[in-house]
Parts: sequence; C-alpha cells; structure tokens
Amino acid sequence: MDRSNSVNRNRKKNDDTQSEGEAMESVERIFESKEVPPWQKQLTLRAFCVSFILGILFTFIVMKLSLTTGIIPSLNVSAGLLGFFFVKIWTRLLEKSGFLKQPFTRQENTVIQTCVVASSGIAFSGGFGSYLFAMSEVAAKQSTEANNAFNIKNPSLGWMIGFLFVVSFLGLFSVVPLRKIMIVDFKLTYPSGTATAHLINSFHTPQGAKLAKKQVKTLAKFFSFSFLWGFFQWFFIAGDDCGFASFPTFGLKAYENKFYFDFSATYVGVGMICPYLINISLLLGSILSWGIMWPLIQERKGHWFPADQSPSSFHGLQGYKVFIAIAMILGDGLYNFCKVFGRTLYGLYLQFRNKNEGAVLPVGAPTEPSMSFDDQRRTELFLKDQIPTWLSIVGYVGIAIISTITLPHIFPQLKWYHIVVIYIFAPVLAFCNAYGCGLTDWSLASTYGKLAIFTIGAWAGLSHGGVLAGLAACGVMMNIVSTASDLTQDFKTGYMTLASPRSMFVSQIIGTAMGCLISPCVFWLFYKAFPDLGTQGSAYPAPYALVYRNMSIIGVEGFSALPKNCLTLCYVFFIGAIVINGIRDLVGNNKAKYIPLPMAMAIPFYLGSYFAIDMCLGSLILFVWTKINKAKADAFGPAVASGLICGDGIWTLPSSVLALAGVKPPICMKFLSRMDNNRVDSFLNS
Repeated sequence: MDRSNSVNRNRKKNDDTQSEGEAMESVERIFESKEVPPWQKQLTLRAFCVSFILGILFTFIVMKLSLTTGIIPSLNVSAGLLGFFFVKIWTRLLEKSGFLKQPFTRQENTVIQTCVVASSGIAFSGGFGSYLFAMSEVAAKQSTEANNAFNIKNPSLGWMIGFLFVVSFLGLFSVVPLRKIMIVDFKLTYPSGTATAHLINSFHTPQGAKLAKKQVKTLAKFFSFSFLWGFFQWFFIAGDDCGFASFPTFGLKAYENKFYFDFSATYVGVGMICPYLINISLLLGSILSWGIMWPLIQERKGHWFPADQSPSSFHGLQGYKVFIAIAMILGDGLYNFCKVFGRTLYGLYLQFRNKNEGAVLPVGAPTEPSMSFDDQRRTELFLKDQIPTWLSIVGYVGIAIISTITLPHIFPQLKWYHIVVIYIFAPVLAFCNAYGCGLTDWSLASTYGKLAIFTIGAWAGLSHGGVLAGLAACGVMMNIVSTASDLTQDFKTGYMTLASPRSMFVSQIIGTAMGCLISPCVFWLFYKAFPDLGTQGSAYPAPYALVYRNMSIIGVEGFSALPKNCLTLCYVFFIGAIVINGIRDLVGNNKAKYIPLPMAMAIPFYLGSYFAIDMCLGSLILFVWTKINKAKADAFGPAVASGLICGDGIWTLPSSVLALAGVKPPICMKFLSRMDNNRVDSFLNS
C-alpha cells in the first residue's frame, strides 16, 4: 500500500514537472483562451487609484533610501506584487457584492506597475538626495568652497514642482519611436522588466493563483512586523545617538568607526534584493576605508592637514573621505560608460551591416523564421497599437521649447543656450542609456548627469554661478536619460504580458505627472520634519548631495582646495576603479562574481559601514534560506524583502507627522563606556 502511494506520488510529481515544462515552453498558450482587452480598457480608474496609493508608499521608500545611503534597488517586482495584492482585494470585495464589471487582468497589473515605478522613480531622478539638495545652503556650508549666494538655491515646493514638470517628460518622448527596435528587433533582455513580467504572468495563471496568495500573505506579515518594529524603535530616540540605530554591536571603538548593526528593516530587505556581490563590495569598501585608511590618515593629522581642522572641513579628513569616494565613482562610471557605449555602437554596426543577410545582434534570439508561438503572439500585439512618430517629435520639441524658456527663470545661472545644447545631445544619450540598460540592467543616468555637471559647470564659470548651473544641468540630463530607460524597461514588461504600448505610454505619463507632485511634497515633509536633514551624523545625512556639490566645485574650481596627498590618492583610486572593472571583464562572468564592484565599494567611504552590515545580514538570511529550501527562498524571498522595505518605509510617514506636530519620543537609550558611566553616576549622585 505504501509503495503504491509512493508510485502515485512520483507519477503526480512527474506529471506536474511535465506540465511545468510545457508552461515554460509556452506561457501564451495558457492565456490563449483569455481575451486581451483593448488598450483603453487596460487603463482603469481602480488601476490609477491603486497606483496613486502605491506611488506615495514607494516614494517614501525611495526618498528614505536617497536621504540615507543613496542605494536604491529595483522596485519593479515589488510594485507588481503590491499592485496585484491591492487590486485583488478590491475586485474580491466587488465580486462578493455583485458589482464587479471588469475582471482583473495581467495587462491592468502591468499598467499599475508601470505607473508606480514612473511615479516613485521621480524621487530618484528628481535629485532630492543628490543634485537638487546639493544646491542648498546646508550642503554649501559643509562644503566650505563656492558657498556664495549666487551658487546656492534652497529648496522650495513651488520651484521644485515646476522644475520637475518641465524636465521629466522629455525622456519619454525621446525613446518612443525606438521601442520596436529595442524590444522586437534587438530583443534586448531588460532583466528587471523580464522578471516583473514573469511574476505578473505567474500571478494570473490558474497554477500561479495559490502561490500568489501565499506570497501576498507573506508580504503582509513582514510588512506588519517591519512597521511595528519601526514604531517600537521610535520610543527610544529622544536625543542624539540614541536608540537601536546607535547600538554598538561590535563594541564602542568599532561604533566610533561606523561599524555597527543599526537594526534597520529597510536595509535588511534591500540586502535580500541586491545581488550578493554588491553587499560584499559594500562591506569590503567599509573595511578598507573606516577600518584601515581613515585611522591611518587621522594619525597624519598635523602633517597632511592642520590638527585644528573641524571634522566636517574639506581641508581635513573629510576631504579625503569625500573626494576619494568621488574618484572611485567617476572611474567606475567612466569605464562603464565607455564599455556600454562601445557595445552599443558595435551592436548597431552588426545589426545594420547584417540586416540584409538576416543576422541579428548576439544579445537576442533569431527573428521571423524560428519565432516561437509566444514571440509571434507578443510581437503581433506589441506592434498593433502604434504610437505615432509625429506625436513623439512634436511632444519632445514642444516640451523642449517650454523648458528652454522656463528653466532660466528658475535658475538664472543656467542660460538658454546651455539648455539647447543639452536637448540636442540628450536623445542620443537617452538611447544609449536605454540600450545599455537592456543589456546589463544597469542605468547610467547618474553618470550622464555627472558629465553635464562638468561640461556645463565649466562652461558657465565659477563667477557666473557655475556650481549651480552644473547641478541644474545634471538634473535636466538625469531626468531625460533615467525616464527613457525606465520606459523601455516597462515596454519589455508590457511586451511579455501583452499590455498595449499605448496603455504603457499613457500610464507612464500619468505616473510621471503623479511623481512630479508626490515626490516634492514627500521631500518637503522630510525637510520640515527633520531640521538636521543633510547634516553628517544625522538620521538623514543625504551623502550624495555633498558628493554632487563637490563634483560641481571641482568642475569649476579645480583641485586646489584639496588637502595634502588627497589628489594623489584620488588618482590611485580612480585608476584602481578602472583596472578592477577591466579585470572583471577579462576573467569572464564565472570569476567576475568574486571580484568586488568599485562603485559599491565607494559608497561607504563617506557614509560608514552600518548599512553595509544590515545588507550583508539580508544576504546571509537569503543565502541560508536558499541552502535549506531553494524553492521557497526563490518564491517568497522577494515578498519578505518587499514587506520589510515597505513596512519600515511607510512608518516614515507617521514619524514625520509626529515630528512636525512636536511630539517627541519619551526615552533616550544611549550606550556609554564603563568609565563614562561611572562619571555620569558620580555627577548624578553628587
């Protein structure tokens, strides 16, 4: 009897495996009986209501990440998962009451994901943690150089919203005519977009429904835990360096050198999403900088830099921290820019040279003759709803004219001819970024922004507000190339879920408009709720703001302000970043996964090690979970990570409201050495 049951179980397992194999071979055959709604019906009121709610949630998450470490993982999968969760609850309630008129489709799920990512993406490309806040007086005071009034512009809700509305839509119109080339002809991978499409497809298949329900329950469980943990921690942060976020996990000496675990659910979740290599690179960068270099340079105080320098002065240790990090970031960015640009040119050369011979790029599969059923079905529907090319051209030119007239009124330092030059070259750079993102899943928007900082800043000159002009130009360029890669990533998702390009484009437009309103308002809440925002050592240090401002200063002033031997170390690390990247490419993918990423190593040079420890813990949890049960880890890992990130992220909203209302935590939990504790006890008892 037991043997018979075992045989039946094995037979059932084999049947399941076979059916899974068939499903893998043709996803669209499963959905063949389901009618694809026209593009107008994919754009539903409930989709945009849910998108608005999720847009606010994700904007808080991205804003918090931007203002703390600047590391922002891809949130496409989380947006698809939460979109399914919210609309499924909505439709279930309507179905029970008998008012459900339109079923929830994967196309509508894709529209929600697109709108949410477009909305929350403005929190990154808007530069609230980088170039935009770098214009402020807070960043200027910490920089000490070029801090005259003509190179400072403090945040204001009005001009931030106006600025985003005139620069955030250009990237969308610049790549729309190229969608067929990117998705159908070149068959670019777009890994994040592809992963999101697989998730959405699995949710809406009969086989995937049960798993989706379990994933949603897991996400809700960890969302609640993360939110309540953030609420619990709030009670203990009544003063500076108080609470669990200042827990000296590895001892007080390690804590002084930024080595501690700060109990952040957000960064544990981010660590579960980010590849192992990024987290290990962060940890190695932390050890190299805070464990070795900064203590050694600190011993040179009085020789390399004046002993009486303020800890925040760029003529002291702070100068080494920031400018060596900048050198590594620029070296990594330059190398990857040249590599991706070279691959783009070579790919285009192959594509057009062999066009008549039927050959294709080596990044995709063959076209027409051997297209699978899935590809045929997807290509047919993807090309069905065309977006007129004239609309793209008119849209780009029209917005460019409005922007060229408007921006000099917001930033008098940025002249109209600077803007015209940017808009002439921007479509080419937007294409390069979108193409490179399709190959590597790596958007180089910030690299193109830095290019604008140096060129426009140097062109304007220091005496004419070159620092501010460079930062504003960075914002214009970053918004164009970032939204371009986001849209093509979403086109890939839409291609694989049979969502119409028209519905995707409209969703992206609406999501971008939402983001232009939501992101400045969320930033303004942070700005007003936390008076020390942007200050080193605060809860929200906005480290990249200082980095971007100093890049702009270098662009117009040169290197004369750096402390002794700082420039030499910058050259070493700049070249080192290029060499490490070159070695990674030479040894091949199998060995490259053991070589750290310079860009990731550079981030803790300025900020410290605490968030790297959080992220490594997230990696460790996922690694152990994978070893114990790989199938469960693969299925539920993203849900757990999303729950941790979203719960802690949404707690930021009530904590900001409490801060604005003047409600302060009741307890300060602080850790002292035995000697300091004895002195405190003696003082209290005297």
